[in-house]
Amino acid sequence: MEPIEFYHQRLDAIQTDLKSLKSRLRLLGSLRLLVFISIGLGVYFLFGQWQFVLAVIGVGIVAFLFLLNRYANVQRKYQFADALRKINETEIARSKGDLSGAETGNNFIFEEHDFNQDIDLFGEGSLFQWMDRTALTNGQKTLADWFNSNDISNIKEKQAAVQELKDWAEWRQEYTATAALIKSEMQSEDVNQWMQNHKAFVPKIHAWLPLVFSVISVLLISTYFIGLINGWFVAGWYLLGMAISGPYVKRITDVYNITSKIDDLLRQYAKLIEKIESANFTSARLKQWQKTVLTEGKTASSSLKELSREIDNLGNRNNLLFGFISNGLMLWDLRCTYRIEQWIKGFDGALEEWFIAAEKMDAMNSLANYAFNHPTYIYPQIATDEKMQLSAKSLGHPLLDPSKVITNDITLKHEDFFIITGANMAGKSTFLRTVAMNIVMANSGLPVCAEAFEYKPVKLISSMRTSDSLVNDESYFFSELKRLKYIVNKIQNDTYFIILDEILKGTNSVDKAEGSKKFVERLVKSKSTGLIATHDLSLCTLADKYSEIQNHYFDAEIVNDELFFDYRFKDGICQNMNASFLLRKMEIVEE
Repeated sequence: MEPIEFYHQRLDAIQTDLKSLKSRLRLLGSLRLLVFISIGLGVYFLFGQWQFVLAVIGVGIVAFLFLLNRYANVQRKYQFADALRKINETEIARSKGDLSGAETGNNFIFEEHDFNQDIDLFGEGSLFQWMDRTALTNGQKTLADWFNSNDISNIKEKQAAVQELKDWAEWRQEYTATAALIKSEMQSEDVNQWMQNHKAFVPKIHAWLPLVFSVISVLLISTYFIGLINGWFVAGWYLLGMAISGPYVKRITDVYNITSKIDDLLRQYAKLIEKIESANFTSARLKQWQKTVLTEGKTASSSLKELSREIDNLGNRNNLLFGFISNGLMLWDLRCTYRIEQWIKGFDGALEEWFIAAEKMDAMNSLANYAFNHPTYIYPQIATDEKMQLSAKSLGHPLLDPSKVITNDITLKHEDFFIITGANMAGKSTFLRTVAMNIVMANSGLPVCAEAFEYKPVKLISSMRTSDSLVNDESYFFSELKRLKYIVNKIQNDTYFIILDEILKGTNSVDKAEGSKKFVERLVKSKSTGLIATHDLSLCTLADKYSEIQNHYFDAEIVNDELFFDYRFKDGICQNMNASFLLRKMEIVEE
């Protein structure tokens, strides 16, 4: 089944469920109103017969609360189904090229980065914008961190995780829908930080005192109602409870103000972790993440639900009547706060690992979803030949329209450099970004846009979009020099695949030619590998001096006074340039 067909079928089924759930919500709402009216009528007609009135009110309240609970459960199901609807509608929209509402990831672009400002990894129409399906803020950050990491380890392990999760389309959607329902204004790191900084203040005696106090309260109230003791005993006991609770009110309120903000987050994370716990993963990476949430005895999800339950219990203090009675007769706030503090003491270190596992899975869903949406893409093979760096057949740019993209073959040995010349708009820069982006995708464990792709995993570094800086009072030329210095420093300590687009654009042609030659010679001597696009044909003479350098080009032809591009990667040096033709064609200059 094609991905788009899957999404349409899934959307149809979900919309049917939504209609059914909406009908149930209307019915339950009507029944709640009917019960409320029935209570009123019962009290009206039975007024004066207090035993019957109390019975009607009691039964009515029980029925109303039952319907309220059922309504809340159905409403949660409706919200979940609606989140699934949005997921499938998004996929259908993306298949049509609609990126509305998609995050650009601009906040993940850094000037001091090896490549991310150059290759359309982030920004409008970027790979990140097309791929990101994360529902957690930290899941999105994790996805961006993976792209930015330049990590070339465990490629096969990454691929296996993507391949496995790719086929779990419904599981992935349910996971994302669950994450999308988190409405907390706080993030997981805020929870971790608060728990790490929280100083327990409720004395250990409250492990048992609230229970004993509550039992005694029940006994005193019972004996009062049967007339064995005076009401002042109950009042005195109540005042004693308030006196015990009083000194802690401010600190308990501070705890509540924080925990009330994280309750929804904990509840939804518990559901995410429960899905991870129950999954039957086979790939090593997914099993490793699953291992972090599989605890001995009580599961991580049930532990989180337990904490959420205690936070809910503490939240009952918002009911003034309940809070007024329960703290005097049951030491309720002290009981709940003590249990929350004991939970923190036992699980705060593990909690961070659980959060991270859930956020990694959220990020992995985006990679797997991308693989699912591109069934024709292939997973790269790791080169066994030590001399081989990259060999690709029909390599295409993943962001271009598949029906229009022109693909090319490339074979590049380790420590070799290709100098690529060509006319303006002939495809040099696009080809550089095609190679760069597919390398980043391969390093991330993703399938790539090619018929065949074999490579030796390698870190990427580039200089393609250097700009001047008015803020830092830097000229364009100085910014170029800084970038080239950055690259030189990097390649001294590690092996990189270098991609450069037009070196030293910010100086005169003679100085540029001389400086560019010396820089390329330094790169060759560093044992690096890469691609260099240029209009400077003098650089091509370096191929006569260094066996590691090869010349390639993209061509343009003028046919019937029109410019024609074939965007094909060819061996040799470009002989046709088009700047003068374009100036005349656009009537910028005279014939």
